[in-house]
Amino acid sequence: MTASAPRAWTAEEARTDTSWVQRLSADEVAGVDAALAHAKALGKPWLAMTPQDFPLNDVARAALDRAMATTQGRWGLCLLKGFPVDRWSEDDAKLAYWGMGLHMGVARTQNPASQHMNDVRDIGAVYKGKNGRGYNTNASLDFHMDSADVVALLCRRTAKSGGESIVTSTIAVAEELGQRRPDLLAVLKQPFYHHYQGAQDPVQPPYYACPIIGDDSAPFTMRVNRKNIVAAQRDFPEVPRVTDQQWEALDLLEELMADPRWCYRMHLDEGDMQLVNNYVIVHSRTAFEDFEEADRKRHLLRLWLAVPGSQPLPADWAEYFIDTRGNAVRGGLRGSQQTPEFATYEARQAAALGMLHKPWAPIKRRAEAQPA
Repeated sequence: MTASAPRAWTAEEARTDTSWVQRLSADEVAGVDAALAHAKALGKPWLAMTPQDFPLNDVARAALDRAMATTQGRWGLCLLKGFPVDRWSEDDAKLAYWGMGLHMGVARTQNPASQHMNDVRDIGAVYKGKNGRGYNTNASLDFHMDSADVVALLCRRTAKSGGESIVTSTIAVAEELGQRRPDLLAVLKQPFYHHYQGAQDPVQPPYYACPIIGDDSAPFTMRVNRKNIVAAQRDFPEVPRVTDQQWEALDLLEELMADPRWCYRMHLDEGDMQLVNNYVIVHSRTAFEDFEEADRKRHLLRLWLAVPGSQPLPADWAEYFIDTRGNAVRGGLRGSQQTPEFATYEARQAAALGMLHKPWAPIKRRAEAQPA
């Protein structure tokens, strides 16, 4: 747990108070290198690894602890700089990232294929096509949150141009929206139906209901992904229609999230790890142009993490997150290829980090899917 809870911030405050930006020392980098060498020598499958199989020294572990604490505290995000991706091979970078993740949280699966680490790079996919996902395109992305306590991005390669990362404090945006239109703030606490984009478990319906802003029974929480709301309206005539007032609330929310007063833009450099608390920070990315050479193309590695000490979530977010308890393993997109090995990993990893864990079971099944 951290000494201070997340608070609203402006873009100017993020520029002038850079306590959310941290840089690895030579000793901390050496600690990661030594752990990587140990893990390579062991040669264990990722899902069989424990934190002891990636044995960080005290200073490297403390650096990760500070970074994670920063995501749960005042800023809701951290930029940790200085990982030696220039001299790590791609395989080494992935193993090092997975090993560090074992010290930070419990990885969540992220897509229809139930992958627990994703390559964020352009493979020519279509962002807003059916079941489209932004991480494998070069498109400009809408503001959104990912489906876990924290999204972690390790930058291996930068684009030839573009690809800026954009972050906004949702606490600040909600406060401004509430001052302007308290009626619309209340509307955002109503259920909105979202498309799973094909990434649900086969037993689940292809859509789910979740408010944009949590009620007052838990710490402040926001989760917005307008693209998936639009897709649910397009593909599922059985879900309730978004009302004019709900569209108005979403329009104002999008306007405020992109307002330069709250919207902070940054370039991720090679070796940067960006950590974002998905309940209090919304993020997006500008379009980018790649280099021609394969190993120079923009490439980030993405982990979704359930993290120790996480806040409780509102009860009406359970359909999506399953477990709303604080400090619990939750979130992620199960996909259709979940394995017994992953179930064993997440139970073992939760125990190693002192987190609450219960076997996954859907809140709703396809046979129960008809909305009220």
